[in-house]
Amino acid sequence: MTIVISYLLILGEREAVAWVLRESRMAFPSRSRSEVAKLKIGDDLFILTTRGCWHNPARDRTRIIGHAKVATSVVTYDEPVTIAGRVFTRGCELSIKTLTPYLTGIELVPLVPQLDAFPDKRSGAWFIRLRRPLLEISDDDAQLLRHELRNVCRDAATVIPEYLAAIRPVHAISRRK
Repeated sequence: MTIVISYLLILGEREAVAWVLRESRMAFPSRSRSEVAKLKIGDDLFILTTRGCWHNPARDRTRIIGHAKVATSVVTYDEPVTIAGRVFTRGCELSIKTLTPYLTGIELVPLVPQLDAFPDKRSGAWFIRLRRPLLEISDDDAQLLRHELRNVCRDAATVIPEYLAAIRPVHAISRRK
């Protein structure tokens, strides 16, 4: 029997969100991280976008926007991938199951007091744990997130085009100025 581990899949840049959704893959930097090394086929990923992901932190919130499964083992790429100016040397394929509509999702802050993943509940102290690509969460946390997403998520295939149409590359925006 294979044990499924659940993670928050943390995306802090809208171009990364577009790449993940378009490619159905997750890319990781070369820096060694134990949680990336542990990732295996069938693990659950709750897709999280940080407050700064959409480049408007005054408006946006850190949100859980969907659910995916790891579809392949993490492998080293023959050619590194560059996303939003950052280089990624390895990754895995994803099966993206559900997504919330663009710029919506389950706000994380109200859930922090209930989540085991954030043992330090002080205001702002928990956020430091989101400075990585993956954060392992408990079965109870995964169950809570599944419950919260149940009524707001849609089949990913129907929502991905909405995201891809709305997300413009940062470099394209800056060239227009």
